[in-house]
Formats: sequence, C-alpha cells, structure tokens
Amino acid sequence: MSLCKQRGFVFSGSEIYGGLANSWDYGPLGAQLKMNIKKDWWHTFVESRGDMVGLDSAILMNPRVWEASGHVETFNDPLVEDKKTNKRYRADHLIEEAIGENVDGRSLEDLAKLILEHNITSPDGNELTAPRQYSGMFKMKLGSGGEDDKLIYLRPETAQAIFTNFKNVTESMRKKLPYGIGQIGKAFRNEITPGNFIFRTLEFEQMEIEYFVEEAEWETHFEKWLTSMENWATKIGIDTSSLHRLEVPEEALAHYSKRTLDLEFDFPFGKKELWGLAYRYDFDLANHQEHSKQKMTYTDPADNSRKIIPHVIEPSMGVDRTLLALLVSAYNKETLENGDTRIVMKFKPHIAPYQVAILPLMKKNGLAEKATEVYEQLQQKFRCEYDESGSIGKRYRRHDEIGTPYCVTIDFDTLEKNTVTLRDRDTMEQTTVNIEDLEKFLSEKM
Repeated sequence: MSLCKQRGFVFSGSEIYGGLANSWDYGPLGAQLKMNIKKDWWHTFVESRGDMVGLDSAILMNPRVWEASGHVETFNDPLVEDKKTNKRYRADHLIEEAIGENVDGRSLEDLAKLILEHNITSPDGNELTAPRQYSGMFKMKLGSGGEDDKLIYLRPETAQAIFTNFKNVTESMRKKLPYGIGQIGKAFRNEITPGNFIFRTLEFEQMEIEYFVEEAEWETHFEKWLTSMENWATKIGIDTSSLHRLEVPEEALAHYSKRTLDLEFDFPFGKKELWGLAYRYDFDLANHQEHSKQKMTYTDPADNSRKIIPHVIEPSMGVDRTLLALLVSAYNKETLENGDTRIVMKFKPHIAPYQVAILPLMKKNGLAEKATEVYEQLQQKFRCEYDESGSIGKRYRRHDEIGTPYCVTIDFDTLEKNTVTLRDRDTMEQTTVNIEDLEKFLSEKM
C-alpha cells in the first residue's frame, strides 16, 4: 500500500478532507494499469472471438429489473452491531474467522446460535447484537425531491442489463447459439464491512460475460470458460501457483445459480475469491419474461417452431481485484550480489503501466535534446516515460518499483555512435543497441 501511494498507483479517496472509508482513487500508474487490464480482457474475450459481442449499458435501470432478478428480495447480508461502539460487521465473516468454517447460506437463527456457542465478540471485544438482514443495494430517489420521487437503485451487478438487452442484441446482431455478450462497467454494493485495501469496496468495476447456450450443453461450455479464465490469468501475469478452484457448496449458492466455481487467490490477508464462474440456468431470462411480459425466447434457425429460453454461463471478473492480484503477483523484493535490496514489480510488458523509460545520463551537453528525440520516436508505439530527475542509479530503482520492463539510457556514445544502452528490468543486464534498430529490438522483446 505504501508503494502504491508513493509511486502513483492508488490513493485514498478525497484524502485532503480526511478521506471516505474504503474509497480509493487510482493514480496515473493505477489508472493506466486498469486500462491495460480492461483492454486485454476486451480483446481476449470480445474482439478475438466470433461468438462474442459487447455492450455498454446504463448504471440506472427501471427498479422492476431488480424485483424480477430477485435482488430486492434476496440481496441481503447478515448484520451484527457492537453494542458499545455501534460499529457494524458481517455476522458470517466474524463467525468464519472465529471457527474457521464457511457459513454461507445459514439462517439468522443458526448464526445467532453460533455467536453464542463460541462466545464471538466484535473486533473490539464487545458483545454483539443478534444478526439481522441488511440490504446490499444503494437506494436513491429519482425526481426533484417531492413525495412522488421514484425509488431506484445503483446497480449491484452489470449482468442484468445484458439479460434485459438479450432480445435486442440477438435480433440486431443476428447471433446464433452459443454466443455471449460482454460488458465492463461500474457496480455498487452497500457493504457492511468493506476493507483489505481495494479488495472489497463500495464501488468497483466488473468485467462480465453472459454466455447463452442450449441446456444440454452447459457443462461443456462451463469447463471451456473455466479453462479460458485460467489461461487469461497466466497471460496477464497473475501468479497461477496462488490461484485455486473452489466449488461453492449447494447451500451457499446465490439465488440464481445451480453451480458456481470460484477462482480464489492467495492474497496477503488470506485466500479469497478473485473471479467467479456461475451456471445461472434460465433463471434471469425466464424471470424477466414473466415480469415484463416480453418474450425472451430464442428461435432455432434449423427449426422455426422450436423456441427456447437459453441457459447461461457467467464468467465474472472484477477489475479492482484483478489489479490487486497483479500487484501481489508482480511484487518482488530481491537481495543483490552487493548485499543491497531492490523492490521490483515484474509486470508482463503488455500490462505494465510504462513499457519503456527514456533516461538521459545528464541534462546538459545535448543529451536531454537527443533523449527527447528518442522519446518522441518510441512513444508512437510504446507507453513511454521521459525521466531526467536524479542519478541514473536512482532512476533505475524507481522504474524497477513501478515495473517498467526496459530503460533506454542516452549517453555520450549516443551522440558519437548513435547507440543507446538498453537495461532489462528483470535481469538488470545492459545491451548496446543502435537507435535505428531500437524500435524493432523493443518490439521483439515485448
């Protein structure tokens, strides 16, 4: 967290006013890293597949959407309160930490019994109230402040807009099963106990896919998507030795799911859910058909009399958690041969915020001007930073800490021989390269 603030990855939200609990802003490097994650996800799962299309839907929706989806009735968490401090906590989280067991899906009565049996207290050591249900959706009023203002919600997931647009997309894009719709967008959850840096926040960004299939084929597609998700983790640089499959037990499944498999990651604060893969069967389309009275059926092009409601596989990935897993995976503290230590973020070159740093050995004697020329040449193809502040050694360390794969040093040989010194972040090896060959050399390295 210290490195993230110092180097411009993540800042506390509205920090000059004391901040807002669990509100985070992404600095220049964090914003670029998020953008790189989203671009790669979109390219991998939407642009590169003939069976996928994209969507960008509104955050605010007709409240009947959330009634039909079951969120108004079931999107609740068990809340307990510290009787002395009045701080609120997730009852299931406190119990799981105390007894080491998953209690998803247990009734409020069961949770209350467990709290009493194990003498579970608040983190401050005080007695807790009995658990009660707490809505996880942010409510707001649509109107000018009068009594007739309409109650609406900030969406808790991006999926429902995909379902409500299923008919529009199918007809306008002439898609045939199996096919999917992908979307990246903000979602909001009124978490009782957000925390662990950017892991659980009140607002976050999702990368979600709803993949529509024939019911008889759902298991085949489920396994294919699981493999695709794990392959993408490798591609972007997540440490797959820290990635684990967790089959969610039946009693803990969400109201819309018949099977969910979580991909958990070994975060510094424990093994937690990174991504999820759910089989939502025909729950959403069938419910929206019932509540809206609009047909959500798909006509089999081989048999026009056969109309079905497709079943759905949902690969769901959070941008923020993906970024956190990348930070954890990339972070390395190394001891060098001379006994010094260095922090190095070993991002994959295509994911790193900066790919190339241009460093003049000094600002004078024409080196800065030549370095500027090289910078302007390379920035047309790579994400570059021009850096002339501090000694060359300190600049190398700074770019190690932000994960820049290659540093290009402009020295006096550059002026005489038209060559530069290229330093590799991971090996720290230095290679002399002619400026004419530099772009091709870097492209091959990337």
